[in-house]
Amino acid sequence: MELLCFGHEGTKVLVFPTSGGRFFEYEDNGMVATVADRIDNGQLQLYCVDSVDRESWYNKHADPYWRVQRHMQYERYIVGDVLTLMAKKNQTPRLIATGCSFGAYHAANFGFRHPELVTGIVTMGGAFDMKDFVDGWYSEDLYFNNPPDYLANSSDPWKYNHIRTVLGTGEWDFCWEKNERFAAVLRNKGIRHELYVWGDRSFHDWPWWRPMARMYLE
Repeated sequence: MELLCFGHEGTKVLVFPTSGGRFFEYEDNGMVATVADRIDNGQLQLYCVDSVDRESWYNKHADPYWRVQRHMQYERYIVGDVLTLMAKKNQTPRLIATGCSFGAYHAANFGFRHPELVTGIVTMGGAFDMKDFVDGWYSEDLYFNNPPDYLANSSDPWKYNHIRTVLGTGEWDFCWEKNERFAAVLRNKGIRHELYVWGDRSFHDWPWWRPMARMYLE
């Protein structure tokens, strides 16, 4: 697994790529440049990780059970390897999980599954319900990797309220309604969050995610 690190100190930002994306896409699409001044002045330190989406959620040739198992292996890599590296390079306790499109799912799921590890979740153009990816199959492992399900049944939602959770989307983003539904789950449980629906014909792509990153990654 490969990754890129930008910056020397400041709030650590764990960046998940879009569907099947690579560790270099955040830089290639101008997202790093958008917050370059904050990186240079020691406010942010970005860790852009690789994905295994095409071996997990998007692997239609595999049984849904194995798709979820592969995703869980990926999560163990993030916790065991990437966060260990981050802790060695930077001792600040502040950590934001972020991602665009499918990366937004990863950021939200990681943050809500491990609230003790993060202080922020920033999603852009996200979709959060993984039941659409498993052909009607369901299991305990899927449940605990499907934020709309396990959060809706949370018996201790207060444990998430130290996290600044930001859901960003656009009025022309095909994921707008999915953000509204996820925000409703959080609202019903009293989980602190901020939902921002951008206007000006904003849509599901990098030209809008760049200003969102500028606005919410701080």
